[in-house]
Amino acid sequence: MKSIIKSFYIFLLLIGVSTYLVAQPVSPESIEWFRNAKFGLFIHWGLYSQAAGDWKGHKAKGGAHMMLQERIPLKEYALIANDFNPTEFNAEQWVKTAKEAGMKYLVITSKHHDGFAMYDSKCSDYNIVKRTPYAKDPMKELVAACRKEGIRFGFYYSLGRDWEDPDVPTNWPTKGGRSNTWDYPDEDAKNLSAYIERKVKPQLRELLTNYGKIDIIWFDTPELVTEQHSRELRELIHSIQPECLINARIGNGFGDYTISEQKLSKDIERKPWEACITMGKNWEYNRYDQKYKEPATVIRHLVDIVSKGGNLLLNVTPDGKGRFPELSRPIFNTLDQWMQTNGEAIYGTTPWRVFGENLNKNEKEEVLNTKFDDAQFDGTPQHATPDFRYTRKGNDVYVIVRHVNQTDFTLHSFTPNDRLTDVEPLDKANKIDWEMTPDGLKIHVDRAVGAFPIYVLKVGLN
Repeated sequence: MKSIIKSFYIFLLLIGVSTYLVAQPVSPESIEWFRNAKFGLFIHWGLYSQAAGDWKGHKAKGGAHMMLQERIPLKEYALIANDFNPTEFNAEQWVKTAKEAGMKYLVITSKHHDGFAMYDSKCSDYNIVKRTPYAKDPMKELVAACRKEGIRFGFYYSLGRDWEDPDVPTNWPTKGGRSNTWDYPDEDAKNLSAYIERKVKPQLRELLTNYGKIDIIWFDTPELVTEQHSRELRELIHSIQPECLINARIGNGFGDYTISEQKLSKDIERKPWEACITMGKNWEYNRYDQKYKEPATVIRHLVDIVSKGGNLLLNVTPDGKGRFPELSRPIFNTLDQWMQTNGEAIYGTTPWRVFGENLNKNEKEEVLNTKFDDAQFDGTPQHATPDFRYTRKGNDVYVIVRHVNQTDFTLHSFTPNDRLTDVEPLDKANKIDWEMTPDGLKIHVDRAVGAFPIYVLKVGLN
């Protein structure tokens, strides 16, 4: 009897160890590159890009979710592929644009919620090679361009939603709320495990086998994925590519880093995390989306996220021809200029003892978080609070000054106990004087009138 009990406890221990190991992050090197990179490009591209926000002569509801919100039958939605011919797609141009903007990695939709694969999938002919006049695999060119430019590469994969497959139930916001219930109305008859075995696992094998080294699998919408599903998917991914990072949307605590969608963190988070944020309101190209964030707003978001220990994955929306929207150009161009001067305050940094402070102590902190819609959303604050954000690297603290017009101000987060060796602007066109006072670090800065409203001071500590 004792031997049976002992064996039973050993069995339980082994199960626990196995679960612990599976749920652990990949190698420290993989986590380190991710945490040091800070900035990536997100790309949503698919049949919805060709639709561009229209359906049967009217403005469609839902953007990339138009199939769901318009309840479009699969046979009709699939006809969009007949016109999808992105002849102006240029992988090298996409990647160079990302690199010049300071982005260190790229993540693109291999399969979104509509179930359409943007690569040559052998397990499903519902893909860009088999169904469109383009008849080529753009992912091959994109992966090759990323390797050439030293950009890390990741595949987005919609996990718990697939409106092409008959076996995908959902439960958000209510039972069947994100399911294809017009083609496949019996929600109780759907077998999620069958879908995972028939489509998810084979497609993941393709993505991890046919394109060389993949740095990230970026899952979305786990929905009803079970702990066993998540465990098996993680084991599958690492059996093929052990160093591949997996985001938290694999579900059930099996990811390497967490995701914050369309919002900013309220405080420093020490574990790896990433915020994914759109340039406009939509995740996909939509001709009605004509109000993009100001370049300075995008940089504010990047700085805030990095000061709290996170990465920014900034989304761009190629159109049906394969072109980045013109409205994205000012953002990319401004990022290029700003990161060339100030990138050292971003890359490879960690949070300081505080993430920042406001110029005026009584002013409320801005928060990017309002009523959430996973199809269309923009919670960007209308008012840019004059404030400061801090990052650190070695013995240097970087003060990112955001929309502070005053030439004289005091940084109260520094105290006389801090032994400062120097304070200098990263933009050499600025000139400053500084003094440590009982109230904090007093700064006087001379800047050109109309200069970009976000700049960086480098504070040396002994």
